[in-house]
Amino acid sequence: MDLEIDHVTIAATDLEQLQTAAAEAGLPTEYGGEHSNGVTHMAVTGFQDGSYIEYISAFDKTAISPWWHVPIQKGGGSCAWAIRVDDIEAVSLRLRERDVTVDGPDSYQRVREDGTRVEWQLASLGGGDPGKTLPFLIEDETPRSERITPTADLTDHPLTGIERVVLAVSNLEHATARFETAFGLNSPQYVDDSLPAEVADFPGTPVILAEPDNSGWLRERLDRFGPLPVAYLLGTTDRVSPFPIETQASIATHSVDWLTLKTPIDRPYIGIITDNLG
Repeated sequence: MDLEIDHVTIAATDLEQLQTAAAEAGLPTEYGGEHSNGVTHMAVTGFQDGSYIEYISAFDKTAISPWWHVPIQKGGGSCAWAIRVDDIEAVSLRLRERDVTVDGPDSYQRVREDGTRVEWQLASLGGGDPGKTLPFLIEDETPRSERITPTADLTDHPLTGIERVVLAVSNLEHATARFETAFGLNSPQYVDDSLPAEVADFPGTPVILAEPDNSGWLRERLDRFGPLPVAYLLGTTDRVSPFPIETQASIATHSVDWLTLKTPIDRPYIGIITDNLG
């Protein structure tokens, strides 16, 4: 099964503050509207390949968010990822046949500032908040162009979209087996990199798994939030010099320039893959 990233999610206590920080790091955003749950609202950064970053927060700070409540209330940052499917009912059935827990699919909606109603179907995999380890599934019910288009400043930009997701997991062997069972992934590469973790990379897919060492920031994050995405890696056709770079490092098989976006976790978590670029 092809794992085509639809979008990734970043949670924070203050949406406007997160949008400002993203813009300062070179990622312009557009306000996307309120969700039909009556609790959360969102903004987006859209890329040329159709993938996007969703920034989410609660406009009602006293309400319990139906999803990602702890990352939203405690500023968890990267918290979920989704894959795009053409027939969510068929994919959900196939995953259930592989003994994957599937919640849904169900219909959801939000209303953009211009009044356009955006509708989609969503199915969550593996239990708990959608997309915390296994991705959630999404299929558009209204035209996809109404849900997302490239953000204006990125229309003719070297950035292409979201290519990889780095997932913090408590047990690398167990998490690897879950992806092999659910999506038929195989032959992970166990690699050394800059993360304080044991890392398994599934080449040719978006998936990089990281089991933290016994101490360090990644262990602290896992203990606080549980298994969640820890980083998102963007593709590019050219080294993007206008972007302010916080630091450079290696993740799995990639050389990565980390953007300066550190809100809300005080650590860079969005990088640009610079393999083979001058």
